[in-house]
Amino acid sequence: MSYQNQGRSRSNFGRSPGRPFNRGGRGGNRNRFAGKGASINPAMYINKAVVQTEQEIASVTHAFVDFALEPEIQQNIKHQGYESPTPIQDMAIPLILQNLDVVGLAQTGTGKTAAFLLPLINKVLLDNQQGVLIIVPTRELASQISDEFEKFAYGLPVSKVLCVGGMSMSNQIRSLRNNPHFIIGTPGRLKDLVDRRFIDLSLFTNVVLDEVDRMLDIGFIRDIRYLIDQMPKERQSLFFSATMTRDAESVLHSFSPNPSVVKIKSRDTSTQVDQDIVKIRPGTNKVDILSEMLMTEEFERVIVFGRTKHGINKLEKILSERGLRVTSIHGNKTQAARQRSLNDFKRGYVQTLLATDVAARGIDIDDVTHVINYDEPGSYDDYIHRIGRTGRAGKVGKALTFIG
Repeated sequence: MSYQNQGRSRSNFGRSPGRPFNRGGRGGNRNRFAGKGASINPAMYINKAVVQTEQEIASVTHAFVDFALEPEIQQNIKHQGYESPTPIQDMAIPLILQNLDVVGLAQTGTGKTAAFLLPLINKVLLDNQQGVLIIVPTRELASQISDEFEKFAYGLPVSKVLCVGGMSMSNQIRSLRNNPHFIIGTPGRLKDLVDRRFIDLSLFTNVVLDEVDRMLDIGFIRDIRYLIDQMPKERQSLFFSATMTRDAESVLHSFSPNPSVVKIKSRDTSTQVDQDIVKIRPGTNKVDILSEMLMTEEFERVIVFGRTKHGINKLEKILSERGLRVTSIHGNKTQAARQRSLNDFKRGYVQTLLATDVAARGIDIDDVTHVINYDEPGSYDDYIHRIGRTGRAGKVGKALTFIG
């Protein structure tokens, strides 16, 4: 498929996967929503998806019924329709049930949440004096873990509270006074509540750090160390990260002296996602090209990444005025507004979600057909994280990166 953009340039965004888009000259309208990925070779944005065969899937040795989980939890698992665990669940759950410290190295979307929630809910069900602290990088990820908790702990005498910024602290404080078994939160809000003495971490003998690499990228290392230092030395510690960077390793050494390590070798994102570039010719308006794409039938459920909050707001206004169903998430929105945008996107009320990198951490939405990098990512790691929002659950997705 190809189209003519106001008679000025041609962009073949529907060409066969794996082939580059227009090889026109450099330049284009980059000043208002400019990206910062100039150091990334554009050739790295081009790759054809490879459909995974059944033989490539990692082997799993257990069914959920094989795990020593209480019958009520097993019933909730069954009610959710789960039978076979993912590889990270298969390997980590038995170790956590043995009260061992565990380091799980696995990509986002591999089932890490259930890998730690199920055995910890089981632990609290057996001993209601247990307290569990779960630290995550973003509000969205905290909300997703909270939602998963409600599914697995349905009908059980196990409580939780969500402690994140952008939501009423007074409501969170009221919930904390009920001494919840689980606290799920982001480092900044948790530190505020600890400093104000609404959370006593000396009472929490279980801690989970999830998506550690992302927390360190965002700059939470000091807050994480501060929170861990407030906890008892005798505790069960669970540490999940996609990568083991030098900073992550440093945190790990202070986190647990001798953990069991579970590493899940995952396929490169490139095997699941058709990746290509859209060349922006001089004098061409990026917004016009994006608008025409979103008006095309194949772009059913789309996430568009931009660099700045201001740029995302401006883009949302322009696209809305053109009659496109869009919404946005970024750091300046309240948590309630961000959650409304995510819910509207998940339920299909809008076609397109506009997002900055920080706000998009932890987004897990099914059936995203396309990721569009309206602004280039700041690093190749950011690029891989962005395009990992599509091509999930065995489906092939498409990723397009605007290059000017």
